[in-house]
Amino acid sequence: MGKIQYYTEEGLRKLKEELQELKTKGRADIAKQIAEARDKGDLSENAEYDAAKDAQGLLELKIAKLEEVVGNARVMDNSKLDSSKVGILSTVKIKNVKNGMTVTYTLVSEEEADLKAGKISLASPFGKGLLGKSVGDVAQINAPAGTLEFEVLDITY
Repeated sequence: MGKIQYYTEEGLRKLKEELQELKTKGRADIAKQIAEARDKGDLSENAEYDAAKDAQGLLELKIAKLEEVVGNARVMDNSKLDSSKVGILSTVKIKNVKNGMTVTYTLVSEEEADLKAGKISLASPFGKGLLGKSVGDVAQINAPAGTLEFEVLDITY
């Protein structure tokens, strides 16, 4: 049993779509590759066949892992979250104490993290540093470049 992860409805929908894609199109593509390689003759010396079988094994492993993730996924109910503190699915506006630069991030699960979209993982140094902070608190975040300080300006869900 894997650990329970919390997702947005959109994030869980994307995971389910990816799983369905792998189970249908992914498996069909691998079966086609195996059939084409099998048609080329002796399987004992057929590198294409071996590669296709390896790809099939990797695909099945990915499907199994994704099934476990989806099976342990839960959709967060925003109405039950404490909006006074930074937590999963909160959008937090923070200001770098040193240079005054402000950024806004949404804290999500590891699988949903996408820095370009402003979504950071709770397991990241920033996510860990911000978790549980309230507006006005200063979070000390241990980054590879050293310890950074960010003031929490706003929290929304």
